[in-house]
Amino acid sequence: MKSPGPSSSSSQPGPPSSSLPLEPPSLPDWDTYRITYDVFLSFRGNDTRRTFTDHLYAALVRAGVRTFRDAEGLRRGENISEELVRIIQECRISLIVFSENYADSSWCLEELVQILECRKTRGQLVFPIFYHVDPSDVRNQAGSFGKAFEKHEDRHQVPSWWRRAIEGAIIQAEVIGRTVTGFSDNTSDVREQYEAGHHGTEKIARWRTALKGAANLAGFDIADRPEAEFINSIVDEICRQLITPYLNLAVYPVGIDSRVDRISNCLGVGLDDDVRMVGIWGMGGIGKTTVAKAIYNKFYHDFDSRSFLADVRETAKDSNGKIALQERLLSDVLKPIKTVVGDVSRGINVIRERLGSKKVLVIVDDVDHEDQLHALAIRHDSFGLGSRIIITTRDRHLLELVKVDTIHLTQEMNEGEALELFSRHAFQNHSPNEDYIELSKRVVTYCGGLPLALEVLGSFLFKRSVRDWKSTLKKLKKIPDARIQSTLRISYDAMDESQKNIFLHVCCFFIGMDKEYVTQILEGCGFSPEIEISVLLQRCLVTVSEKNKLMMHDLLRDMGREVVRKESPNRPERRSRLWRQEDVINVLTDESGTEETEGLALNSQRSDYLSFSTEAFRNMRGLKLLQLKYVRLTGDCNKLPKKLRWLCLRGFSPQVIRNEFLNETYLVSIDLRCSNLVRFWEDSRRLWRLEILNLSHSHYLTQSPDFSQLPYLKYLILKDCVSLPEIDKSIWFLSRLALLNLKGCTMLKDLPQEFYYLNHVETLVLSGCSRFEKLSEYIGNMFSLKTLVISGTAIREVPSSADCVRNLDFSSRQGLKGLKRRFPDGRLAPQG
Repeated sequence: MKSPGPSSSSSQPGPPSSSLPLEPPSLPDWDTYRITYDVFLSFRGNDTRRTFTDHLYAALVRAGVRTFRDAEGLRRGENISEELVRIIQECRISLIVFSENYADSSWCLEELVQILECRKTRGQLVFPIFYHVDPSDVRNQAGSFGKAFEKHEDRHQVPSWWRRAIEGAIIQAEVIGRTVTGFSDNTSDVREQYEAGHHGTEKIARWRTALKGAANLAGFDIADRPEAEFINSIVDEICRQLITPYLNLAVYPVGIDSRVDRISNCLGVGLDDDVRMVGIWGMGGIGKTTVAKAIYNKFYHDFDSRSFLADVRETAKDSNGKIALQERLLSDVLKPIKTVVGDVSRGINVIRERLGSKKVLVIVDDVDHEDQLHALAIRHDSFGLGSRIIITTRDRHLLELVKVDTIHLTQEMNEGEALELFSRHAFQNHSPNEDYIELSKRVVTYCGGLPLALEVLGSFLFKRSVRDWKSTLKKLKKIPDARIQSTLRISYDAMDESQKNIFLHVCCFFIGMDKEYVTQILEGCGFSPEIEISVLLQRCLVTVSEKNKLMMHDLLRDMGREVVRKESPNRPERRSRLWRQEDVINVLTDESGTEETEGLALNSQRSDYLSFSTEAFRNMRGLKLLQLKYVRLTGDCNKLPKKLRWLCLRGFSPQVIRNEFLNETYLVSIDLRCSNLVRFWEDSRRLWRLEILNLSHSHYLTQSPDFSQLPYLKYLILKDCVSLPEIDKSIWFLSRLALLNLKGCTMLKDLPQEFYYLNHVETLVLSGCSRFEKLSEYIGNMFSLKTLVISGTAIREVPSSADCVRNLDFSSRQGLKGLKRRFPDGRLAPQG
């Protein structure tokens, strides 16, 4: 907000709205006059009706400000109607949107005169808004305002000879009776035309005075500021002036209404026979607070008392933060009584005693610890019947602890909503400019439906060139936006060291991998992944897909990776994790690896033909996670780190694994998909800790591994090993085996009899094994079997004992339906 006086520069945006102007009068005693509206909007319809003014009006209304915007219904003829004059008089504040063609309209100018009259006689607050016009042009009627007044003067002025006669006070009959083009010969007609011209001259003088007076008031100048930020500053100041109980929302509330409606249905406002608590849960920047504010504004009048406790997490950090929150809640509900509680324990009792019989709406925003909810006595029995309590948090577990009735996960915006919100900030329009459509879609994809990111990047790219946009997108691939990151990092900073390490491992290596496999690998690294991953899930830092894959929002991934990058910005070999292709290639080429690195991943293509010496790993003594896709390793395999837990060598080129290669005490997972292996190893090695072995798509594999030295193996995946004719009988030693996946092993005809005695197997996949003909009658012993997939096999009959496997899921039983049953005596019978 700024005062565009003679000394101010109109090209610079004003300071934030918190710097209150001194020039307008202080708030009058509005009780003296009848008040119908909070704000009267004066604007030139052709300039801003469907753009800026429309957005400003919507933002004011969402903030609970009763705003009058004439929809042309009261504008008729040359003069403003008495009804419109009355409306102006019954408003507390007037906002005048000075735009390029404002002064063209005599209507607007007459409104302005009336507004300034109300300022003088009623103490009405008046704020000019300079929308892409120079305040000095308004003040001095220059530029477009000067041209407008030339037209007004041409329309209203009288002949020059008549003005000279009046100025000399000589009015003679012959002059009055003189015939002039455009005037009547009748003397009375000439007098009437003169008086109209004289009246017009006075009107123009009033307009000029009003413009000068309004331009000298403190107001708002958009200059080069983003429109959304500009509108927010106006709404914030108006709310402050009105001391409105409503909360200011986003300028462009795209998608908010539908989210509010879904939660509103669960709130059941108006039903006074219970107390309901609803949780709004989601990742940082997803819009939880915005939705909560919209709900507060929607239901404000339905409650005797209400309180919106904002920024609870930040407030509670202070030594007396919880006490301050307690006193704010009591003050909001019991106003004008101010209650001092002294300490947290007493505050809890006071809240329950004083609010236990009141019907209240309480919103507790951004909670991150159970103690905060406990201090505010957030329980069903702390408030009166009909009360509604809403909690916003990133941590689902907190909502479960206080037993909320419903938990709403705030979803990312869909593609259409995201593009609109971004366009509102980047172009101040509902869609992108034609030259920016593809670039806008790229930014929207990068943001992943996160409102915070869409708003930040949209505002940043406002009025920037295509070249700037491309440069920004290129930079974002390497270094994420700091403003977005600071919000997302709050959740990371709240975790303990173990949770942080697991989060960073997932960010860099495990996105899209099976949750169970990742759990096994992390457990081998010394973590307690079951509980830690559940915490990450509750805090919206990871998700699990329908196929049990660990997933994560791209911006959370980038936040985690940025945490790692900042460990050593200029020396990647000093970082705990390496995943960026350029960094990994440099470190391996230079053989500059260090013991600080715990994980390394290089995802290349077959066509890249990358090759590195095992010497590059000699100094990486702390390496636990190694993933190389289609990379050729040369040299002595003994140089590989000895503490590896996860060894993923996609496209492994040797035909057999040499003994020294698998001299790994700690290995938990071996992933050699798409390898050139003909047989697994020269001699079986005792890998005590190995739990996962994946040789899928190894098309040349003709010999099954010897499993006798793998006592802890749980997951054996041999998909699409099209040359594999049989499974070694040593599979009998895999007493802990839970999954065997042989999908697409087209040479395989059966399984060794010993396999059917493994009573921990839960999943057996044989789909696509086109030559597989028969299941053993001992399958009935596999009492743990839940999933059996046999589609695409040559199986036409199943042992009758298969019906004794009680834990088979529905889809597996459907797969067996219709197949003949083979009894031990050789009899065949249809299923029956």
